[in-house]
Amino acid sequence: MPAFQARVRRARSRAAGPAAHIVALIPAHNEAERIAAAVAALHRQERPPHRIVVVADNCSDDTGAVAEANGATVLASRDNPHKKAGALNQALDRLLPGLDGTDLVLVQDADTVLSPSFLASAIEAMDRTVGAVGGIFYGERGGGLLGALQRIEFHRYAREIARRGYRADVLTGTATLFRVSTLREVKEARGSGRIGGGSSYYSLASLTEDDEITKAVRTLGYRTVSPPGCAVVTEVMTSLPKLWHQRLRWQRGALENLRDYGWTRVTAPYIVRQGLMGLSVLCLALYLVFTVWMFSRGRPEFTPFWLAVGLVFVVEKVVTARGAGWRSQLLAGTLGVELAYDMFQHAVYLRSLWDMLGRREEQWRAT
Repeated sequence: MPAFQARVRRARSRAAGPAAHIVALIPAHNEAERIAAAVAALHRQERPPHRIVVVADNCSDDTGAVAEANGATVLASRDNPHKKAGALNQALDRLLPGLDGTDLVLVQDADTVLSPSFLASAIEAMDRTVGAVGGIFYGERGGGLLGALQRIEFHRYAREIARRGYRADVLTGTATLFRVSTLREVKEARGSGRIGGGSSYYSLASLTEDDEITKAVRTLGYRTVSPPGCAVVTEVMTSLPKLWHQRLRWQRGALENLRDYGWTRVTAPYIVRQGLMGLSVLCLALYLVFTVWMFSRGRPEFTPFWLAVGLVFVVEKVVTARGAGWRSQLLAGTLGVELAYDMFQHAVYLRSLWDMLGRREEQWRAT
């Protein structure tokens, strides 16, 4: 972590210096219960935004009134059938003409709370090679066993980001800071056909607009990073149907984005990782078949070698869950529960692949 911070300090440019104007943009659909916490966290920033704008998208509750009462400006979307991406495009079309290219736009979810250091850390990392800075997300408390499993998963993802030198493979929709000039370049590139996804900032054709805009920014030659200090806490799904819907959208969106972009220097690592995920699905299936076959014979064999392999696997699960707390480590040590969770994730992957290959259309609900 210190080495990364020293590196970004040396690379820091005046392009995101003290004069940069910062606008925080929060798309929200019926988020009256959560919007106050999201706005309050922005007021607590070490380097607070100059303006907080809540985009009330087809709301039927008091999201707008609550946001205004907490010091935010409210923009209502107009005849928007395209959910989050459409609402963001409308807001950016209204806001960006009044901003300089060196100004900054934070896009964050309404169910997310930013750490006080988020904006200061993101701005520090914003050198001329960086097009956008994404958050490192952690799960909120609650949700029972399912919530605990998601928190473990998110902590492991954070460890992976650190291991990769804080490179952001996805500019998470929970919170991402963009330079205005980068957003304008994305729109121009779409309009000229250099990249697909329509003619505006966010793609209306993608199920996962955050994953797609990451590939757009990187295709334009910019780096994307998630530096230390850019932590956020976001909602966890509290039921299996909700989690299934969320992960199916994430996974299928990622696969379809890769299909649409094709094999490029940017997408090659993503495609390889998807292939490795498919291999892991196959390996787990073979392991389960072998285990069932072994027990069906009535003579299970537990050799020292396989016991050692199993022990290493358990230790790895426990160690990588360390950041989530000791209860999560105990849960990881049971192995059986996490194995079931892995099988759930694999089922999502297979269903997403099947639906994509079959080009099945879905009406995606807001989560």
